[in-house]
Formats: sequence, structure tokens, C-alpha cells
Amino acid sequence: QVQLEESGGGLVQPGGSLVLACVASGPIFRVNEMAWYRQAPGEQRKLVAEITSGGVTDYVDSVKGRFTISRDNAKNTAYLLMNSLKPEDTDGYVCRFALTPDNTVVIWSRGTQVTVSS
Repeated sequence: QVQLEESGGGLVQPGGSLVLACVASGPIFRVNEMAWYRQAPGEQRKLVAEITSGGVTDYVDSVKGRFTISRDNAKNTAYLLMNSLKPEDTDGYVCRFALTPDNTVVIWSRGTQVTVSS
């Protein structure tokens, strides 16, 4: 069974940085698209950043220039470098991996909390 495990969340002051990591384990042939979402309790997940298998990235406007998504295909790992954090970045962050070329079969992590506060 394929599972995703996150690390790197926590409490940080405004202007600080965090790095989130999401590692896949289990019988994986290949991970296609990787993505990070944010989710507040009772709300729908919102896309933050995504990266294709070829390394093409896309970001929501609110994090452009501050966040960087990257991946290590050999380790089946996605990263989210979060710089210049703002209180409004506070949320739960989850990762999503697509396991098929058409991105229709996906798995989700359980999420990690990021809190930006002084």
C-alpha cells in the first residue's frame, strides 16, 4: 500500500522560513505530478503549488516569489520551501501525488500544520 508521510511543519515567526517534505513509501512504479495544498478545518483544499514529472512548476499567486516546490524522483519526495512567511499562510498543508500518467489516481498525505505567529 502506498502511503505519504509529511515532515517539517511547525510554528514560525512572520518573515521566517520552513521546509515541508512529503515522502512516498510502498510499491510505487513512478510518481507523476506532485502538489501541495492547504486546508483549513471545514474548508475545501486549495492548491498552493504543483510540479510535473518534468519539473515544470506552478504556484498560486499569493505564494509566488516566496514558496518553491521541488522534487527528488529517486527518493519519491516532494519539498515545499516556504520563505517570507506571513500569518495568512497559517493552515494545514497536505501533499498529493499522482500515480498515473493522466493524474487520475492520486494519494494524499494526512497533513501538517504550519502556524505563522509572533
